[in-house]
Amino acid sequence: MDSINALKGYGKVNPEHHLEVQAQKIPQPPKRPIITALVISAIVGLTFVIGLMLAALIHESTTEPKDESPSLSSSAESTIKIVCNVTRYPESCFTSISSLNSSPKPDPESILKLSLQVSISELSHLSSVLKTMNSDAAIRDCRDQVEDALSQLDDSVSAMVVGKALTEAKVKDVQTWISSAVTDQETCLDGLEEMGSASVDEVKKKIKKSMDFTSNSLAIVANFKAILDRFSHSPLH
Repeated sequence: MDSINALKGYGKVNPEHHLEVQAQKIPQPPKRPIITALVISAIVGLTFVIGLMLAALIHESTTEPKDESPSLSSSAESTIKIVCNVTRYPESCFTSISSLNSSPKPDPESILKLSLQVSISELSHLSSVLKTMNSDAAIRDCRDQVEDALSQLDDSVSAMVVGKALTEAKVKDVQTWISSAVTDQETCLDGLEEMGSASVDEVKKKIKKSMDFTSNSLAIVANFKAILDRFSHSPLH
């Protein structure tokens, strides 16, 4: 009888024992404090790396050598541009005068002087080139015209140096001389055009360039009264 009961009980599972086994097999979720600690550690590490990168950039920007080359002040730049705007070639006018200007606050008269210096420099270079060329009639005439133009511009500069004020009479004289210088260069160019020789093409380019600068000076002096009014300078006497 006992053996029969034993057989009946064989294969039966104790419910409590079954629950314990299932409980052991179910994985336990990770603890929240550990995850939080890992996230905080990652954030701190990332912040540290970003801080190092910013520090390196700041150090590089502060230790980088600065450009010590002088630059044109905004006041000087604005003044020169306003004056050059009355010319036919404002860009070449501004560039050439700015390269010579050393004053932080140039006035219209000093800008006109600088413009004349640019014209004289270009004509002097042209004169040197013509002296190295052959003695064709057109070249000789052109050489004479350029020399006369240089003389007219020199007279203009001299008139502006004498006396403290640029009077209306001086302005008229300067305008006449610069106009004559432009005419001289036009005559020179016309003579070279008649030659029809490719050998003078480079010279013609130089003449046109010097004419552009001289015409800039002529435009400035022709509008000088209006320029003075624009800057509220004393009127011409």
